Amino acid sequence: MRFDVRSEVWPLAAAFTISRGSRTETELVVATLTDGDRAGRGECMANPRYGETQEGVTATLEALRSDIETGRLDRLSLQEALPPGAARNALDCAFWDLEAKRAGIRVWDLAGLPAPRPLETAYTISIDTPEKMGAAAQANAYRPLLKVKLAGADDLGCVAAVRANAPDARLIVDANEGWQAGHLQSLSRDLEKLHVQLMEQPLPEGADDALSALSLPIPLCADESCHTRAELERLAGLYDVVNIKLDKAGGLTEALLLRDAALKRGLGVMVGCMVSTSLAMAPAMLAAQGAAFVDLDGPLLLARDREPPLRYDGSIVHPPGPALWG
Repeated sequence: MRFDVRSEVWPLAAAFTISRGSRTETELVVATLTDGDRAGRGECMANPRYGETQEGVTATLEALRSDIETGRLDRLSLQEALPPGAARNALDCAFWDLEAKRAGIRVWDLAGLPAPRPLETAYTISIDTPEKMGAAAQANAYRPLLKVKLAGADDLGCVAAVRANAPDARLIVDANEGWQAGHLQSLSRDLEKLHVQLMEQPLPEGADDALSALSLPIPLCADESCHTRAELERLAGLYDVVNIKLDKAGGLTEALLLRDAALKRGLGVMVGCMVSTSLAMAPAMLAAQGAAFVDLDGPLLLARDREPPLRYDGSIVHPPGPALWG
């Protein structure tokens, strides 16, 4: 077994802005496991929100090189060797990919899952002026589901501009922890009038308890507040939906377990992504089967994608071919 870790920087098609800041490129890490002529790959994005850096993720993975190459570490023992996060995700997905190639089957067969179907993904409109967000909505009005990033001075004006320019689209709004409880309460009624279907992570992680005192007309989705199954008990009764991201969960292994546990508790499931290439979206496609909301638009936000990419027909994303992953 050979192990390779590579850092990459990918330019975005346009500046991407959320409540925590703006960027024009994304920093990714790719883990590759090679066994003879078979190679398994996994990709992650280091997220500063969780104290991750590209250098730190790379160093964490490099520290496991000896255990990986001598066979002392496999996908199951990895779950205890690393905490949830980007580094574990890249290596977990690489193990899944290699295991499937060794067995000569697709990864969903290995996982005991049905073959994945094409999915309808949201498309994200990042924070800007109402005029520019309205123009972005107009350019993407043919898409059935838009996710609108918020947390500016004129959130309602921004959503109104999006709605006016994409009258038929379903809307999700995502504040990325940028609101306070009072703002959420007052804004939610107006957002309901604009036919917003879901509000994602309105309050900061750790301030969720305030949600229990609010009566809101729109369902709530936990993102930053939900990483793994460990958070589900605390979030029950506060949120209606949880956003599962492989970079938060630490890979496909935990993401599948989290999905099943959330559904068992009666929570809806959204499967999201970081701004990454098709290599990161491919394993997420398995977790996203049957999800109430799918947000796997990362490659659509890039200036270019990895080859071979996932196939996107408008907002319909198709399962990966074996040359990409799985």
